[in-house]
Amino acid sequence: MKLAIVGVGKLGLSLLEGILRRGVLQPQEIGLLDANTERTEALSERLGVQVLDERQLGNAPHVLLSVQPRILPDISEWLSAPLPSGEGRGYISTLAGVSTETLSRRLHTRRVVRVMPNLAATIGQAQTAITAPLEAHAAGDVAFARELFGAVGQVYELSEHLLHVFTGMSASGPAYLAVVAESLADGGVRMGLPRALAQELAARLMSASGDLLLSRAHPGMLKDEVASPGGTTIAGIEALEKAGVRGGLISAVVAATQRSMELGKDQE
Repeated sequence: MKLAIVGVGKLGLSLLEGILRRGVLQPQEIGLLDANTERTEALSERLGVQVLDERQLGNAPHVLLSVQPRILPDISEWLSAPLPSGEGRGYISTLAGVSTETLSRRLHTRRVVRVMPNLAATIGQAQTAITAPLEAHAAGDVAFARELFGAVGQVYELSEHLLHVFTGMSASGPAYLAVVAESLADGGVRMGLPRALAQELAARLMSASGDLLLSRAHPGMLKDEVASPGGTTIAGIEALEKAGVRGGLISAVVAATQRSMELGKDQE
């Protein structure tokens, strides 16, 4: 066994399926541990992965933590148990806001990798930030984490102080854009479009706009291409500016970043 996944919620399951789909690991090389034993048993039957006993990580040299930050103090003691051979393990944590220093202290090792993906992992289009101390780089833990999360999207290695901002923008971002899409659909309904059509148009608009933005050096270029002089788009943009949409989105990123910092302090 090469990897134990502790916590098989949406993120853990997305990563598991991506790893298997891309052939990064084989089913027999992965073990699952979750409080919901019915879920792990069902996944074992469907995918062929192993089920680990409660508080038993077996021979896995790498452990992926995909649980709520608040439970880390309760599980860190048995998580930090060495391999039966006495060798240490490498840990990959998705715990929002929890620093590598805190992880190192709780798990009694510097072989910790902190990652922050977003919900797009469920469709193989995640943005994942990675940071780790030198010891994790030297042991190959970072390279292993990059390979795992590369199976579900793009990976960005960042300085740790930027992970809170990444969390506030990219990890929380799908929710912000969902609000934007819902608002656009509401506007369409307000002006006469059927609800189902308005929601489909909004979703497709968001997806296509993302592709368009990636091909331009600055978002303002796309805005200027669409907004012709005296036309409909510039009138709509003026309404957005009056409503403070730009400032609202900036404030959302700031608030989420600050909340990520608070979550980390709770575990120090």
